[in-house]
Amino acid sequence: MADITTYKDAGVDIDKADAFIKSIRPLVKATYRTGVLGEIGSFGGMFHLGADRYRDPVLVSATDGVGTKLKIAILMNRHDTIGIDLVAMCANDIVVHGATPLFFLDYLAMGELSPATATLIVEGITHGCRQARCSLIGGETAEMPGIYQPGDYDLAGFVVGVVERDAIIDGSSIAVGHRIIGLAASGLHANGFSLVRQVLFERHRLRVDDEIPELGGPLGEELLKPTRIYVEAVLNLLRDFPLSGICHITGGGLTDNLPRILPKSCQAVIKKQSWPVPPIFHFLRDRGNIPEDEMLRTFNNGIGLALVVAEEYEAEVLLRLQGLQEQGYVIGEIITRKDDAPPLVYV
Repeated sequence: MADITTYKDAGVDIDKADAFIKSIRPLVKATYRTGVLGEIGSFGGMFHLGADRYRDPVLVSATDGVGTKLKIAILMNRHDTIGIDLVAMCANDIVVHGATPLFFLDYLAMGELSPATATLIVEGITHGCRQARCSLIGGETAEMPGIYQPGDYDLAGFVVGVVERDAIIDGSSIAVGHRIIGLAASGLHANGFSLVRQVLFERHRLRVDDEIPELGGPLGEELLKPTRIYVEAVLNLLRDFPLSGICHITGGGLTDNLPRILPKSCQAVIKKQSWPVPPIFHFLRDRGNIPEDEMLRTFNNGIGLALVVAEEYEAEVLLRLQGLQEQGYVIGEIITRKDDAPPLVYV
């Protein structure tokens, strides 16, 4: 008789995956908000919008990952914060339109399922969901032997939110004289890590456990700081202030992201010395001999979110941000854009 071959022999253990799903149910359930129907484990996650609570609701969605920051988590064998990054990268992208995040789904792929690692990742995702006020209602955990090396994994997320149609923020009301307020980042967030790894690990042969005096601790601890989630602050501000535009500062930095929300007649003038740049960015610049314009276009350089507000609201918005435990800085203003002038300049 020929030998019997099973799916488990090929590297995929269905029983282990089922046990993992059961084990994370309490974590997932802790994120549920009004509107969630059913429980994790169904074919699809269900959410009741409750359209009677809205006049003209518009759904806003986003999907993202955390890039090669995953490599830092793997090198440190610390997986409980990378899920916060995942939620942040998605939720921050929709709250800039004025949308309240409703629900989140994740995709986790491994060569071989490690329940312990996967549970830590999901713990981070649920922590991020609670910060972002959204529910984790489903996802996919895939075992893919032959695609991922032992210990490697990939992570992606998907969020859906809602906003009234007449409350959508798209930058169209930005006008000359408006001020640009930057909200402090918690660190590198989740962009530019391919350059970070090349400079620090490949060129300078540093290790994640190396103590870096300029950073006040181990290198890996600084690199792994989770992305700040701005949902609570933005939704609070929107209750009382007409924000003209909001911009999530991700890959491309202020240089490429802020122009995405500017009317063609407007130019953003950013004052480079108007906010404190965290030491990690100086460290990277100096170790990598990275030109200033490359730094500004690759990293957030200490500003994770930018708000555009009329001058009359500037002081009140800054005061409210202080009450919300957010560091806000007036980093620039909007002026008239002349023909052929770039949409953003630094002074």
